[in-house]
Amino acid sequence: MIQLEKDTFEAEVLKKEGLVLVDFWSDGCEPCKALMPHVVELSEEFGEKMTFAKLNTAKARRLAIKQKVLGLPTVIIYKDGEKLSELTKDDATKENIRKMIEEAL
Repeated sequence: MIQLEKDTFEAEVLKKEGLVLVDFWSDGCEPCKALMPHVVELSEEFGEKMTFAKLNTAKARRLAIKQKVLGLPTVIIYKDGEKLSELTKDDATKENIRKMIEEAL
């Protein structure tokens, strides 16, 4: 899983060809921390078909707002730099993320 920073987001997500899943999280977000092992597990399962990355929004607030990430946790799949699908807050479960990945593939 790629650890994104505000200066690597554009190259790793917006300019990357193919599918990229980004897990937007924060140090103070307990649901984010609970979800992360599931996202890592999914990255091991689907990592050959798409790129998995995470971004700590506490270190990139403006970037998160620009991506319209208004609540955490948020998981977004981008395809060729365009937002394809998104799950936020209570909808961001392992089952829903798996379904979103399978639909994107």
